[in-house]
Amino acid sequence: MATPAAVPAAASESIGTPWLWAVSIAVLLALLVVDFVVTRRPHEVSLREAVGWSVFYLALPLVFGVGLWLVVGTDQALEFITGFVVEKSLSVDNLFVFMLLLTGFAVPAELQQRVLLYGIAGALVLRGVFIAAGAALLQAGTWAFLVFGAILFATAIKILHEALRGEVFDRDVSQLRSVRLLRRLMPITEDYQGARLTVRQDGRLALTPFTVVVVAVFATDVVFAVDSVPAVYGITEDPYLVFTTNAFALLGLRALYFVLHTALAKLAHLNHGLAVILAFIGVKLVLHWAHGIWPAVPEIPTLLSLAVIVLVLAVVTLTSFYANRRAEATPGS
Repeated sequence: MATPAAVPAAASESIGTPWLWAVSIAVLLALLVVDFVVTRRPHEVSLREAVGWSVFYLALPLVFGVGLWLVVGTDQALEFITGFVVEKSLSVDNLFVFMLLLTGFAVPAELQQRVLLYGIAGALVLRGVFIAAGAALLQAGTWAFLVFGAILFATAIKILHEALRGEVFDRDVSQLRSVRLLRRLMPITEDYQGARLTVRQDGRLALTPFTVVVVAVFATDVVFAVDSVPAVYGITEDPYLVFTTNAFALLGLRALYFVLHTALAKLAHLNHGLAVILAFIGVKLVLHWAHGIWPAVPEIPTLLSLAVIVLVLAVVTLTSFYANRRAEATPGS
């Protein structure tokens, strides 16, 4: 006899005990403090520095995954690794928008990493809110999987539509709602004042362009949180694993941005691949919901999900480089 569909069993079997949550959040805060110390002195990030931090932040989730495998079990470790790959892939899309905003606001090179760090810290807070909301929805009933699936399908269609029309970089940052709202509320200085958020100008408190770009980055994080949290809930229903995959994926973005700054513009088909991945996870969520009602409906195993995601990313990377080589070989391109 099938279990009632009202409450998913897995959702109540989180490995995240209170002490584990406390330790994880403490470690996360410590890493953020280290990042703030590193970026306290504004400077242009060298490739060597960026690569070093990127390697460090890629090694952390691997060590964590091995720890899960040894202490908890293979299933949870596999769910974490798969979720991390999904979140890291989606976070690369964050980097496209960060590049757009940093370029559009002409952020000085020595201030870019501090802007990214503020954005990442804001994104972590937003992910925590959305993860808690997602867990509450799952406790309310398996219909939440249909909601998550619908969000992912809608996002996949939007991303694919923008990618096909070449609109990924064709956006006027001055028209962002957050930017227009700030301009109505307070005066904004013409020039950057280092990493200062506000200054006194003609006796009035004024915002700096640094504040405007940080708010713009934070506002775009809301959109990415709506996409990424349902995506990882398609891999695992454990809120603790959802949180850790998001945290590990976001922590290394600051350094990864400077490593991939040049390569990002060459990944012409990345958004096509992300659209396919989101649609695939949407199907996985719908099948999971259907399986709870009709057990004969098959589910997509986590290992197969990981294989599909890695394959899609490999294909779009290869096709992007092939397209770039063809463009470079075409006279007049």
